[in-house]
Amino acid sequence: MHEFGVDEAGKGPVLGSMFAAAVAVDPADLPDDVGDSKGIAPERRRELDAAIREVGAVGVAEVTVERIDDEETDMNSLTVAAHAEAVDALADAAGATPTDEDPLDGYVDAGDTNAVRFERRVEDAAEAAIDARAEHGADETYAVVGAASIVAKVARDAHVEALAEEYGDVGSGYPGDETTREFLEAYVADHEELPGCARASWQTSKDALAAVSQSSLGEFEPDGGRAVAEPAEETTVRSDGSGLRRTTLDDF
Repeated sequence: MHEFGVDEAGKGPVLGSMFAAAVAVDPADLPDDVGDSKGIAPERRRELDAAIREVGAVGVAEVTVERIDDEETDMNSLTVAAHAEAVDALADAAGATPTDEDPLDGYVDAGDTNAVRFERRVEDAAEAAIDARAEHGADETYAVVGAASIVAKVARDAHVEALAEEYGDVGSGYPGDETTREFLEAYVADHEELPGCARASWQTSKDALAAVSQSSLGEFEPDGGRAVAEPAEETTVRSDGSGLRRTTLDDF
């Protein structure tokens, strides 16, 4: 089997799953514009995804919102797991049976500041015997990793489209997307809870819940939670002057 490449898409969004893809292919068989998926238009990505699948073997792994929100893990560990699971899916799809003496060779886009540590963690996490080399920006350096980037991004795009069919326009799912924030805020305002596709551990989700909680609290406070001025003290003055109050230093 040819060398593989692995990359992920959807690590940072507040909505939906993260996907990783592993591709094994002869780089010479890939279209010339295969590269980092972020610089390729969505329609062209779909075309390239189909072309990649025609000439190479592909494995895809999904990391769901439930796994992302698990307090026992973190995104670095989940990125490692996603890469390893994608390689295992690739090995299954290709019918490969690698061994320690004859492992699968390939490149992974480093998901850690320490690339060597990341590649070792991916090797340890994969069930298949692999020899991985991690590099930052590998999707721009190696065509096979660029191909994996495209496949992962297309899988993520399809996932977001499915969310839109269920919930309406959710935008890209990223916290910086105004459409995504508006969807999340409106959903929480209507349902007083997060949608099932939201990553509850993300600060954007926590902020949406806090805003609704504060709004609800204001509904039960006088004047919507604003300070209410106390009525001025009234003194009734009777004809004999007994209603008059003596001014003291405390009044100042």
